[in-house]
Amino acid sequence: MKYSDSKSFILGVSLLASLLLSGPGTVRGASEAPIHIEANKMTSTEKTNSVIFTGDVDAKQGDVRIRSDEMTVFYTPEAAEKEKKAEQKKTTQQVEKLICVGNVELTRGQWLGTSKKMVYLSKERQVILTDNAKAWQGQNMVSGDKIIYYLDEGRSEVISNKPTAAGESDSKKKPSRVNMTILQN
Repeated sequence: MKYSDSKSFILGVSLLASLLLSGPGTVRGASEAPIHIEANKMTSTEKTNSVIFTGDVDAKQGDVRIRSDEMTVFYTPEAAEKEKKAEQKKTTQQVEKLICVGNVELTRGQWLGTSKKMVYLSKERQVILTDNAKAWQGQNMVSGDKIIYYLDEGRSEVISNKPTAAGESDSKKKPSRVNMTILQN
């Protein structure tokens, strides 16, 4: 591995680690847990302040696991400048957002969320699942057009699209609705 490839790999790992470790409400024990990332390929691009993991991406840290076909981590430009200036020092990257596309699966404890696309917003500490979004808590399942998972609160919100107005071209389509299945023992 070349020095520049090694530096890009370390940057990528530290970005994802900061995503999973940062933010209010993080439990100290969880933040000290090691992180493990596997993907077929990783590309770091300084111009866009991003790191792209592709091919069977699997990231684990503590009780959080994210799997997808592709994962793009966007970080603040200031963090990139700090990284350049402090090559030998340990720095924490500031993640703005994370976008996962294709066969997305997020697990945290007993909560499982799946979709075709996921956006993680760092400041808000929210995970937004869209496009065939489903969530499970134990054996119970809920689905909708969008699921927002609030990491610090451990709660989720399921949203359906609004019905189209009468007379529009899509007026024959049924409005989407939130669906839930609760299994009784």
